[in-house]
Amino acid sequence: MVLKRLTHRMLSLAAVMLLGCAFVQGNAQASISAPDELIKRISTEVLGTIQKDKTLQDGDIDKLIKLVDERVMPNVNFTRMTASAVGRGWREASVEQKNQLTQEFKLLLIRTYAGAFSQAKDVKMQFIPLRAAPDDSEVIVRTRVVPPRGEAIQLDYRLERTPQGWKIYDVNVLGVWLVENYRNSFAQEINKSGVDGLIRTLRQKNIDLAKG
Repeated sequence: MVLKRLTHRMLSLAAVMLLGCAFVQGNAQASISAPDELIKRISTEVLGTIQKDKTLQDGDIDKLIKLVDERVMPNVNFTRMTASAVGRGWREASVEQKNQLTQEFKLLLIRTYAGAFSQAKDVKMQFIPLRAAPDDSEVIVRTRVVPPRGEAIQLDYRLERTPQGWKIYDVNVLGVWLVENYRNSFAQEINKSGVDGLIRTLRQKNIDLAKG
């Protein structure tokens, strides 16, 4: 149970760093060639941003949604992230269903992990040298989150090279990839009620989180 709580807290922090990385990237120089240098710079800046913004620490939903719409979408391949989480059901979905899945999944992540912004105030980052060839189209950038007390915790990023630069499409905490954390439950819902059933489930979860 302790490990489960720890994993959830760190997955929350991973989502925070994912959202925050895109936020800082949108305000920084557009031409960054090395994915590890990208993660290093924006991770450092993200922690500074969170520490200075009390409304982000408090999980202001409206501000988070605006941040994600303006900054995350251009810098993270969220369509690929959603498709990977949905699995085979994505291939069967219509364009409209894909749009709804992406929107509801984005909102679910925002609402689920909004409170985690306060957990990033006192952590530091360690960056592990990148092992990749210059012509690799996909890489994993490995980092460690160092809390005020306790051991450093694994936090890795999957990035892909695109014509617009490197984009993040998944994060890994303690050996658990964020996308895979949702894939099994999404597959079960699709098997039971189809793609529309998953959309309804995501929408209801978002309604419940909004009330809560």
